[in-house]
Amino acid sequence: MAVSMRDLDPVFQGAGQKAGLEIWRIENFNPVPIPKSSYGKFFTGDSYVILKTTASKSGTLRHEIHYWLGKDTSQDEAGAAAIKTVELDAALGGRAVQYREVQGHETDNFLSYFKPCIIPEEGGVASGFKHAVPEEHKIRLFVCRGKHVVHVKEVPFARSSLSHDDIYVLDTESKIFQFNGSNSSIQERAKALEVVQYIKDTYHEGKCDIAAIEDGKMMADPETGEFWGLFGGFAPFPRKTASDDDKPADSYLPKLLCVEKGQTKPVETDSLKRELLDTNKCYILDCGLEVFVWMGRNTSLDERKSASAAADEFGSGTAQLKPQIICVIEGFETVMFRSKFESWPQTTDVTVSEDGRGKIASLLKRQGINVKGLFKADPIKEEPQPYIDCAGYLQVWHVIGQQKIPLPASDQSKFYTGDCYIFKYTYPGEDKEDCLIGTWMGKNSVEEERASANSLASKLVESMKFQASQALIYEDKEPIQFYSIFQTFIVLKGGLSDAYKTYIVEKEIPDETYCEDGVALFRIQGSGPDNMQAIQVEPVASSLNSCYCYILHNGPVVFTWSGSSATSVDHDLVERMLDLIKPNLQTRPQREGTESEQFWDLLGGKSEYPSQKVFREAESDPHLFSCNFSKGKNYFLAC
Repeated sequence: MAVSMRDLDPVFQGAGQKAGLEIWRIENFNPVPIPKSSYGKFFTGDSYVILKTTASKSGTLRHEIHYWLGKDTSQDEAGAAAIKTVELDAALGGRAVQYREVQGHETDNFLSYFKPCIIPEEGGVASGFKHAVPEEHKIRLFVCRGKHVVHVKEVPFARSSLSHDDIYVLDTESKIFQFNGSNSSIQERAKALEVVQYIKDTYHEGKCDIAAIEDGKMMADPETGEFWGLFGGFAPFPRKTASDDDKPADSYLPKLLCVEKGQTKPVETDSLKRELLDTNKCYILDCGLEVFVWMGRNTSLDERKSASAAADEFGSGTAQLKPQIICVIEGFETVMFRSKFESWPQTTDVTVSEDGRGKIASLLKRQGINVKGLFKADPIKEEPQPYIDCAGYLQVWHVIGQQKIPLPASDQSKFYTGDCYIFKYTYPGEDKEDCLIGTWMGKNSVEEERASANSLASKLVESMKFQASQALIYEDKEPIQFYSIFQTFIVLKGGLSDAYKTYIVEKEIPDETYCEDGVALFRIQGSGPDNMQAIQVEPVASSLNSCYCYILHNGPVVFTWSGSSATSVDHDLVERMLDLIKPNLQTRPQREGTESEQFWDLLGGKSEYPSQKVFREAESDPHLFSCNFSKGKNYFLAC
């Protein structure tokens, strides 16, 4: 898509050049930047465009665009926000995913930008509303939902608004009450307390009292009596009935529509396949509660604007259910979008033109604007993402014989290659907590211990009434989700289990179990502090590689070695790993080509080693097989 500066709003010049947030409010159908001091302050009568820029480890810039619509914003303003979002994406090179956020139905990702929450205020500028400045404090009741990201919604100040399942914040002139429903969790209560503090600081200048009210505990407590007195006295309320917010969406068959000249036309098909999408057209994929807009790489800016405007007709919904609109660009589709199709190729041949991006950057450069960020382009093959919430709770057990021994937190990230381990990871799901039970098999672990680990893990899943997912993971084949859960992962040679020790004695194999006082060499790898590994390798020169950093130690003598092709990220990771492997010791940095004789002596002398980075095999999509057993013969049918 080739664009010129005439097609784009000049306010977007230089946007997205550094990591952080940028916000524009729609005023008279034009985007106007708002000061950083007002970030997180939204008005119900306005529409906003929000740009989130993230710098990857390689230095490239990634962008996500949201447009937020207040409940009182006009249809014209909402349409203007959608159109300006497409223009902003074009100014950034046409690669950003675009999300529509509706007040009261925001995504967790959007809310995570504003800590601890957003509480829209009545009024607005662009809509002609006047910002209300109340002469006296108005009592407000809010419901708070969420354990990690808080959704705050104002509800009618009435007893009927309360339930046993949620947490409520009652904001009065002199005191803020937090009502904890009997079925709410500790995490939800902690997050709601952050909201209480936010309301106190924002609306009371930090000068008011706070009280916690426990559901079901009718003690003779003055604050409890004061709280119920505001509702006209205590009276029991029934268990919450399923509301429209709680009811699961009915099964909805996705519909694919082609957008041409602002009009939508159904695409006749029996199944969704990637081949249905033409790079010269825009499409709408209506999935009920999600509406995707797919924009072909060769479509014009006007065609993309028309497709975005057409999608708004699908986004009206009901008061309770507002479909989320997500715009994706060909070649940069989200995992969620691709999952709607029965078949999607592992790689798609997309010719990404830099013409539009380059022309815009050149024009801005001539105007004296720093365009460094605009020239940075993400490769089509993006870094793999974990697609799992990595803020959950982790438990790890070491398998010893027929038992699983819990590991202390300090040792949960240290696995021996001759042993087996079980881990339990609990993390927030869409409606409830999800759980993953995993078994890690060291490549030198013995068969009887592997069988024991599998049996113990299965019993753990059974004890949870089969509500947990189960995974079997082998050393050197760990998926990125595994590394993201552990964040810091260390693989040590040898083993500590009795089965491993018995095995090496019977086979007369030398015991190479890691010893802090002996010679050990670790290869450091990963993409950052939340995904880094130290792998113990043979302490010989041939184990080195120019693309990595290493830690070599012999008791108190510690060397770090940096390959000539190692990056600044690698250098940072080796420093972080030193704090775990050999803390509080003086290190001797070695750069490739300038090593000391003592360094080579510890490795048994110089020898040749590789200079090309070893890439892991790409993770393929899972396959499902059905088994048919008939007359003693087994048949496997691939599905």
